[in-house]
Amino acid sequence: MNTVEKLTEIFKMFPGIGERQAKRFVYFLMSRNQGSLEELSNLLLQLKKETRQCNECFRFFSLKNETASTLCNICKDPNIDSSTLLIIERDSDLESIQKSGIYNGKYFVLGGLVPIVEKNTTKAIRLNDLKNKTKNENLKEIILAFSLSPQGDHTDFYLRNELKNITEEKNIKISSLGRGLSTGTELEYSDNDTIKHALQNRQ
Repeated sequence: MNTVEKLTEIFKMFPGIGERQAKRFVYFLMSRNQGSLEELSNLLLQLKKETRQCNECFRFFSLKNETASTLCNICKDPNIDSSTLLIIERDSDLESIQKSGIYNGKYFVLGGLVPIVEKNTTKAIRLNDLKNKTKNENLKEIILAFSLSPQGDHTDFYLRNELKNITEEKNIKISSLGRGLSTGTELEYSDNDTIKHALQNRQ
């Protein structure tokens, strides 16, 4: 396998990228000058050095001003509502909800959605971490915030069952995003008003 093929395979791992798009990325890079490629290479190497994953919510955050911290700015904020926990699929969903300005509670990045057919679910999501967080914190409500798709619906159903014993024992309300999101809509690409309505109408 030559360099073009190897790079194509790597780009195909990116979310939503197929063979044709991956090849276009490779050809685009081939058209750039040496300086541009070196800058890109250096930025990729710096990415891991300058970011860290939060020990509580599992989002990635910049170490620029928080070199010694193991928690992101949201989890460290004493003013957030620690009684609510909003569970999302990925970091980009968290950013979209933050921009809406309507939610002021804690987050948990699940790391993916539950596969509909695969049996080994713990490889796809942070289920054990989520259970531990739910057990050890004083929560009043858990909000499941996933894209309105078959896999998103399956993840919602799966987590409700997995968390049922804990939520019933601790009397924690568990809700899902309400009307506002159209079927098939990805949370990451929803506008602020849509996210506001979905959170306000959760049930």
